[in-house]
Amino acid sequence: MTGHEPLVPPVIGVTSYVEPVDRGDWIQQRSAVLPYDYVAHVERAGGVVLVIPPRADMDDELAGAILDRLDGLVIAGGADVDPEVYGQDPHPAVQEARPERDRSELALVRGARRRGLPLLGVCRGMQIMAVEAGGSLEQHLPDRVGHDDHSPRPGVFGWHRVDLVEASRIHGLLGDHVEAHSYHHQAVVSHPGYAATGHAADGTLESMEDPDARFAIGVQWHPEPGEDDRLFVALVEAARHR
Repeated sequence: MTGHEPLVPPVIGVTSYVEPVDRGDWIQQRSAVLPYDYVAHVERAGGVVLVIPPRADMDDELAGAILDRLDGLVIAGGADVDPEVYGQDPHPAVQEARPERDRSELALVRGARRRGLPLLGVCRGMQIMAVEAGGSLEQHLPDRVGHDDHSPRPGVFGWHRVDLVEASRIHGLLGDHVEAHSYHHQAVVSHPGYAATGHAADGTLESMEDPDARFAIGVQWHPEPGEDDRLFVALVEAARHR
């Protein structure tokens, strides 16, 4: 060792979707897809991205084999978690279930927490974190809050303030509040083992974290379409110093 070895970039796994995609002459081709914004943020933060497609045969052993090759993990946003996973009948507004993705991400979160692997959950990802811990979700926010500000119309992000709890890790990263991109009609209700660290004005839980972990944060908003890299920088730095 000379003391001048190049810094090895942490490998950050990011979960992806499997959806039909139109691409040139190829119509409705079943594809592993992920908004590139996630990749761009992780790369700007100094990490290397490994995209993780969902698998129907995912179990704890397979998840462990994947996680052993990672330094950090992002559970990306996407379709609703199947209410059956947390013991509820589906609301009429709930989207079609993605059982392969639910199974895969629950196993990955379970394994990441056991290993102390730095973990960031985005929107659906925060909900997966809560459900994996034995929590539950509010299936259709407009029934309670009486508005659609969290998801104003298909394909368009909402924009609202999130107030963050003092002395929390996320407060230390982002300050008293953030103006957040929002695209969700569900929210976390219960979250065993995680502390509530951020709320919208209507009381919706917008962030949570494991106070005993090096880095395990869930945000209900979408940081990836914006230019603010701070959450991804913090994740990559935690991964670098595991």
